[in-house]
Amino acid sequence: MKGRNMTRWRDPAKDPRQEPKSHLITAEGAARLRGILDHLSRVKRPELSAKVGEAAALGDRSENTDYTYNKKELNRVIARIRYLTKRLDELQVVDRLPANTDKIFFGAYVSLEDEEGETLDIRIVGHDELDTQKRWISIDAPLAKALLGKEVDDDVTVLTPNGETFYTVTAIRYGHP
Repeated sequence: MKGRNMTRWRDPAKDPRQEPKSHLITAEGAARLRGILDHLSRVKRPELSAKVGEAAALGDRSENTDYTYNKKELNRVIARIRYLTKRLDELQVVDRLPANTDKIFFGAYVSLEDEEGETLDIRIVGHDELDTQKRWISIDAPLAKALLGKEVDDDVTVLTPNGETFYTVTAIRYGHP
């Protein structure tokens, strides 16, 4: 992989192997991304710029590992700042409840039950808010696509790598769980 910098931030949306992602985000998710952008712009970037300047003042940059490392980190942070700035401009913040809260839409917390009686609690969020520990799934995920517009007691079939999985919607909530 000659000439390819593997530490550079790359926009996952530009990966030709992935389907295009939606531009929806919850108000909390947008606030979190703005917080990250603010931290990178106001704290991290100036901090790294100062370190690069100090290391550059020491002389020979070709053998100066502090300079090389901090310069790479600074470039990574600048790329991340550019990405977040562009992404925040593209995003559509969904900050209100849907007209019909009896159906599953973006931002919903959904409880599902499978054929064995196992319960699965998820939340449908934007691609930028994915959190597997909280079980927040992207609106672009097959399960989320199958759930959109469904109501309590509706059955849902999702094609998974292990075959079809069947769920019944047991609860729908909006807001905090």
